[in-house]
Amino acid sequence: VWYQQFAFRTGTQAKLRSIHEKMKEIADTDSDERIMVFTGNQELMELAAQINRLLEKSAKVEADFCRSEISSRKMLSNISHDIKTPMTVVLGYLEIIRLQGDEGGEMLKKAEQKAQDVIELINQFFTLAKLEAGDMEIELSVLDICAICRETVLNFYEILTEKEFQVDIHIPEHAVDVWGNREALQRILNNLISNGVKYGAEGKFLGIALREEKEMVFVDVTDKGRGIDKKFAENVFERLFTMDDSRSRQVQGNGLGLTIARNLARQMKGDILLESIPYERTTFALQLKRM
Repeated sequence: VWYQQFAFRTGTQAKLRSIHEKMKEIADTDSDERIMVFTGNQELMELAAQINRLLEKSAKVEADFCRSEISSRKMLSNISHDIKTPMTVVLGYLEIIRLQGDEGGEMLKKAEQKAQDVIELINQFFTLAKLEAGDMEIELSVLDICAICRETVLNFYEILTEKEFQVDIHIPEHAVDVWGNREALQRILNNLISNGVKYGAEGKFLGIALREEKEMVFVDVTDKGRGIDKKFAENVFERLFTMDDSRSRQVQGNGLGLTIARNLARQMKGDILLESIPYERTTFALQLKRM
């Protein structure tokens, strides 16, 4: 019996030493290997399983960090480019004004517009940075989403009329209360409707519909433009994912709008969902918590 106990302890120690050496090798080489233990000892098997769980979590954290680093580098690169381009145009206009002595003409107006574009871009960049860092507190209250929808759509009346869009609006006359922030909701709806106008230019259609469910409310913004391929469906919400990957960079610009919109929606315990069949129907649905 004593011999069997000695052999068992010796075998266990050898297995533990083997696990220790393998873990050191994995740590030293950044290997994606896992611990393999061939033994009838149940405790050792469970130990190896838990170690492998930790290794898998560590690998996932590292992969997420690498993706975040790549995204951040891409953000800085794209932001630098997007700021540099309009500023170069501004400097060009100002040079022409200086040479021609045009003190208040068309060139000055164009320079002013480009400068405004830069300010808006910087504002979007810092808004997203604050949201992702958790530094932006959004005060929530009970709001009538129907009233906010009507007010927001009204702001697009002129452009929709000018572009000869068919507009289909289904917003209840009665109040529908949601948990949210007025400024954030207006910003989200402005973004979704503005995108619908741009993306739906070919289909010349914009739909706004409010759906009520037991615990949630949905505001559907629909266009019939080029749509978004399924492989890009989730990517469109990623920061700095621009539409030259799916639709058109000219349309999406810096790739921050939808990212900010979804961040704001999630801060209000909601979300933004997407369904798209190219050239048939593309719907961004703002999901909000019903009161």
